Amino acid sequence: MAFRWFFGLLLIHIALLSGLCFADDPFVFYNFEISYITASPLGVPQQVIAINGKFPGPTINVTTNNNVVVNVRNKLDENVLLHWSGIQQRRSSWQDGLPGTNCPIPPKWNWTYQFQVKDQIGSFFYFPSLNLQRASGGFGSFIINNRPIIPIPFATPDGDIVILIGDWYTRNHTALRKALDAGKDLGMPDGVLINGKGPYRYNTTLVPDGIDHETIEVHPGKTYRLRVHNVGTSTSLNFRIQNHNLLLAESEGSYTVQQNYTSLDIHVGQSFSFLVTMDQNASSDYYIVASARFVNQSQWQRVTGVAILHYTNSKGKAAGPLPDPPNDEYDKTFSMNQARSIRWNVSASGARPNPQGSFRYGSINVTQVYVLRNKPPVTINGKKRTTLSGISFVNPATPIRLADQYKLKRVYKLDFPSKPLTGPPQMETSVINGTYRGFMEVILQNNDTKVQTYHMSGYAFFVVGMDYGEWTENSRGTYNKWDGIARSTVQVYPGAWTVILISLDNVGVWNLRTENLDSWYLGQETYVRIVNPEANNKTEFPMPDNALFCGALSKLQKPQDISSATSITGKSLKLIIIGVLVFLFL
Repeated sequence: MAFRWFFGLLLIHIALLSGLCFADDPFVFYNFEISYITASPLGVPQQVIAINGKFPGPTINVTTNNNVVVNVRNKLDENVLLHWSGIQQRRSSWQDGLPGTNCPIPPKWNWTYQFQVKDQIGSFFYFPSLNLQRASGGFGSFIINNRPIIPIPFATPDGDIVILIGDWYTRNHTALRKALDAGKDLGMPDGVLINGKGPYRYNTTLVPDGIDHETIEVHPGKTYRLRVHNVGTSTSLNFRIQNHNLLLAESEGSYTVQQNYTSLDIHVGQSFSFLVTMDQNASSDYYIVASARFVNQSQWQRVTGVAILHYTNSKGKAAGPLPDPPNDEYDKTFSMNQARSIRWNVSASGARPNPQGSFRYGSINVTQVYVLRNKPPVTINGKKRTTLSGISFVNPATPIRLADQYKLKRVYKLDFPSKPLTGPPQMETSVINGTYRGFMEVILQNNDTKVQTYHMSGYAFFVVGMDYGEWTENSRGTYNKWDGIARSTVQVYPGAWTVILISLDNVGVWNLRTENLDSWYLGQETYVRIVNPEANNKTEFPMPDNALFCGALSKLQKPQDISSATSITGKSLKLIIIGVLVFLFL
């Protein structure tokens, strides 16, 4: 006992010397083992990417301002990076998990991500970001809850349900990659999955027997929060639940004006929260449907995801035809008008005590304007490529942020054009030079024939306008300057434009890309580099001790040391000390 007291006093002394503070934001820890497993989501055995043996991967569930530590063990036969889509890695693009910012985790290696979900709430997801790997799985939900002192703008739901939807191929990501490398299209997907499972057999002709489907059990009269994410490859999906209204409440970290929808188009990479009340009778189960949009419905009918909503007192199976999708064959404005109706709830509190609406984005002067135009794929140097403003992005062998840290030259060019090139398309590592604390207007012009969804890492931007045709200076007169939704992913319809405004207050190198995996893989992306001219640790965290090295800096990489695979920071050490102290004095 004397030893325990002596050891306890010693630890207290160490804790005091290290500035131990019990008011520090809590840490949460996850261990992820990324590996291949065999699964048959569409009835055909195939190789999928699992996390901890699960497909889809586990949900990360944290609270605003938590410090998140995810130790990743790569058991694939190729490099991997995990990207935290929509998580605003404040001051730390080192943790973003994209090839422009991080060296990949080699096979058989561990690497530990550590970041804080600072001043954020909402529904997001994570996924492997390299070489179409998301098309084989490796994705999962990421939930950030309000702190108890911050109210949510609706009654506390009776339950929280995650629904991951997405188009799916029975070919794995390496086969899809080879097809793109050979200049081919991916073609029609083989199906749509809901939570990693194939369709319920609602039609014996379209759906073969023996496919496992998702069943979501609910209690009659209860209201649930459904967090729905489109984690697919390239297909916009319409989400609906038979005979139930979807009350939209949140999207990618922003509470929305609450509106009822019978169905909602959810584009690749997007996330929404709905409040759904189980107010129907229990004569039977109900269909949950995710069906392809902007396609030939007769050809794509078999590419439909169907799950079952099962009341605990249900008296029978779901039967009959699926609920109809939007009937807008001759009205191309339906989906756009629906998107325009999604607005920010400026009276709700966000992750901080001050109201979201106190950020008056409409009165801020724009300091930079970029017009980013995409077109159908082109041929550059004999290869099929996609472009933004005439530039097809080439990922550097040495990540941009790492090159800056070591003052390497000729790794990238800080010359991305503010307007589309008029000459032939180019393959370049060309980056946007963002002005720290500037306010950037980005016009996304889609001159392709399919919907593209764009995402920016490290930020929530304001969606202020969208319309068909070519954007002009006069289009600014149509902008929503008050309650445009703040989010990280937005669709641009074919032959149309969307405008976003971005407050460049997060120092780092941040990816701006299409979420459509085929277009992304072929070069439709760039990065925005934002540097504080007064370098300090307050606006950007220093390079982490466990940073990986590659490219021109490969010689700096030391062999994997398993004993230090999980990095322990000063704060982590404090938590360990607290744990030991609790043990000693109980």
